[in-house]
Amino acid sequence: MRRIIAMILCGAALTGVAQQNINMPVPVKTPEVTADNSVIFRIMAPKAGEVKLGGAFAGVEPAAAAVTDGEYSFRFDSVAPDLYDYWFEIDGVRTLDPSNPYVARDIASLANIFIVPGGEADWFMSSDVPHGSVHKQWYTSPTLGGERRLTVYTPEGYEEGDADYPVLYLLHGMGGDEDAWQELGRAVQILDNQIAAGVAKPMIVVMPNGNALRKSAPGFTADGMYLAEGQHSVDPVKLFVKSFPEIMEFVEANYRVKKGKENTAVAGLSMGGGHAWRLGLEYPESFDYIGMFSPAVRWNGTGVDEHNDPGLEALLERQFQNPPKEYLIAIGTDDFLYGLNESYRQLLDTKGYPYIYCESEGGHTWHNWRHYLAAFLPTLF
Repeated sequence: MRRIIAMILCGAALTGVAQQNINMPVPVKTPEVTADNSVIFRIMAPKAGEVKLGGAFAGVEPAAAAVTDGEYSFRFDSVAPDLYDYWFEIDGVRTLDPSNPYVARDIASLANIFIVPGGEADWFMSSDVPHGSVHKQWYTSPTLGGERRLTVYTPEGYEEGDADYPVLYLLHGMGGDEDAWQELGRAVQILDNQIAAGVAKPMIVVMPNGNALRKSAPGFTADGMYLAEGQHSVDPVKLFVKSFPEIMEFVEANYRVKKGKENTAVAGLSMGGGHAWRLGLEYPESFDYIGMFSPAVRWNGTGVDEHNDPGLEALLERQFQNPPKEYLIAIGTDDFLYGLNESYRQLLDTKGYPYIYCESEGGHTWHNWRHYLAAFLPTLF
């Protein structure tokens, strides 16, 4: 009797869930990247009044949308090689492309992605090369009050070998988490491809959660399926920087990393660039390579106040007594933090402190940050 009841309960449970979409036809082919780097987007929306395309192409006007039997198509010619995100807007409602399963999350927003191959964009592609491994780990932070999650990349051969490796700590921006560089930044693909090509040295890369208020990316803790926040309500820069030695202690205790300043790098984007900047100031004996991508330098947690840091010049003097081997500032000309970085570089120039400066087109975007990472990795160690 017990077995029969169990079977009945199991059957009842199965009837209450949706079946796997094994034979669902793909409505349309999209996005289609042609041999001449044209890109065609298509979506079936027979009852729509208006269909628009948003995302990486939002500022570019395509030819008028072609409509055939309810299928809307948008064509762009001679698209530069790169990774792009996009979405559709149907009668004012944003929606994903139902025919493209490749989706990435940026804070609380989802967008489809695709790659136009060629040049540096090939670093962003999954290729037929030896692959490293990705670990999702939990560590204890007394400073931040409990268990926290981070992502660790280990190069191909790590698991079966016994060699030690240099380490890069790679930090996300405000609103991001420990998944951001892996998902939107394509850090894993870039590392696999550059290490396989001999362009970058094999290394361990640690991508922690820099949001001091949250233990992990949404959905991985007892906090429930909360909506990711784009802003933080406390000073996350100083609090996270204070806790950073706990991350390094965990990594050095659990992974085969080469210790010492010459074997340790830190880099980040936006808020994470501010983290990297501040970590270099607070722990100058720890990092010989510092990469700041659109960095929020002189960020006080709630806004910019470049005159409210009276100890900055003393910290810089201490740091550059034994300067890092590489001190990189990279930013787009349209970035809203451009002026702040310009004034900071003027301070460095006045003091004669060495740094590398990379200026590109565009603004505060993943487009720039992926390219900065691809340029930074080959310079390490």
